Amino acid sequence: MSIEQYGWNQSWSSKWNEIECNNNADKGLVPGRIVGDFGSKYRVMTEAGEIWGELAGKLRFELGHSGDYPAIGDWVALTLLDAGDHAIVHSVVPRHSVISRQAAGNVTAEQIIAANVDTLFLVSALNDDFNVRRMERYLIMAWNSGASPVILLTKADLCLDSEYKIAEMERVAPGVAVHAVSALEDNGRDSLLPYIGKGQTVALTGSSGCGKSTLVNWLCGKPVQRTQDVREGDSRGRHTTTHRELFVMPAGGIIVDTPGMRELQLWNDDGGLDLAFGDIILLASGCRFSDCRHEQEEGCAVLEAVRTGELEEKRILNYRRTQRELLYHSVKEEKAKRKNVSAQSKVTASRSGRKGWRKEIEEF
Repeated sequence: MSIEQYGWNQSWSSKWNEIECNNNADKGLVPGRIVGDFGSKYRVMTEAGEIWGELAGKLRFELGHSGDYPAIGDWVALTLLDAGDHAIVHSVVPRHSVISRQAAGNVTAEQIIAANVDTLFLVSALNDDFNVRRMERYLIMAWNSGASPVILLTKADLCLDSEYKIAEMERVAPGVAVHAVSALEDNGRDSLLPYIGKGQTVALTGSSGCGKSTLVNWLCGKPVQRTQDVREGDSRGRHTTTHRELFVMPAGGIIVDTPGMRELQLWNDDGGLDLAFGDIILLASGCRFSDCRHEQEEGCAVLEAVRTGELEEKRILNYRRTQRELLYHSVKEEKAKRKNVSAQSKVTASRSGRKGWRKEIEEF
């Protein structure tokens, strides 16, 4: 396998040459793509083949927060050791898209799901786990990422009213393609071929049990990921996929499988909220007041649309809730950044002090 089969092209080559002119001269660095993220170590595809890699100590120290760390799909600058059997990651080539979320738990931190993705498949199963409100959140994440969202409704063989559910998704995702597929019945593959052509990178994301790993096996034409049945009681999954991994498909496309999410906490907003709720933004342009919050103001066009049935009330409620959540995380993120900068300044000052102390001893 060559790095071209993993998406290396003229655009990435140009970026690499710019980096090489500035930083990589005489360092013996080579490009590679992260194809497996196992936490402290990575699987990296290079011209020498697929090898294990880890972060250089200097890079680990310089990284500001979790969102700066290499992630699945990243192109990185490496040095090869042990006759090409091992690699050290020195830097990350600037990304053209990054899919991220707020990390689980109480710590304010960005968790990268995948980088340099062209198309993001937002996967939802056509069973009891089908949830339109959840998909609205996934759409915000997708629009913020820089990747193009596509909604995949899996397990169509289990659904008797798939056309109705497709229409539901299309109403909350205007302009976004929606496809119902069944890996079991080998139905719907042709509709996905335009997204998985040679050199194109797609990633799958969705809740546990929605069928992402089954989709990967189906599109790759062979079992590359382990799968298991969902719980019968609530159609919930069992976290079959435990790490992020990248595969090359027969048509030449690249696909990234990711662990399922019990919940999606949004990290930030770069216009994704307005794009995901474009119908509300359009209605809001007709409000009497420019700062209308669409709650109880007179002359609110959004509330009028709810009253007449043009806009579903649950949609505006989800919009308000998500808007408040993003504002809350934005404040927490800013506080965390200031705290991180302060901590790094103290470390730098401490190191400078030690250097000065050593110099005084040497002069003495």
